[in-house]
Amino acid sequence: QVQLVESGGGLVQAGGSLRLSCAASGRTFSSYAMGWFRQAPGKERDLVAAISRSGGSTYYADSVKGRFTISRDNAKNTLYLQMNRLKPEDTAVYYCATSGSYYGVNQDAYHSWGPGTQVTVSS
Repeated sequence: QVQLVESGGGLVQAGGSLRLSCAASGRTFSSYAMGWFRQAPGKERDLVAAISRSGGSTYYADSVKGRFTISRDNAKNTLYLQMNRLKPEDTAVYYCATSGSYYGVNQDAYHSWGPGTQVTVSS
């Protein structure tokens, strides 16, 4: 089972940018589709963005379209989430997760999760 560790979270002002990274262990990173999820206090965990094994196909939640970009570097076993024009409502713990070939909203399809990284956007 792949091990995941997120990094890059922090405190940023509204309108600012952050780039999250998710480092994966093992040599089978390219065999997994990946997703970024987030959970705000008192709310359910939701999918933010997902990407296919090759990186050629992506999915974004409506709330982040045009502001966030998911990408991956299979040679470095790393998943990224570039977050621009951040809003206070983007404040949450962000998690990366792996699935097989699926890269959609069904969280039951994701089988490995990182511990999360906090993103706080001040107004």
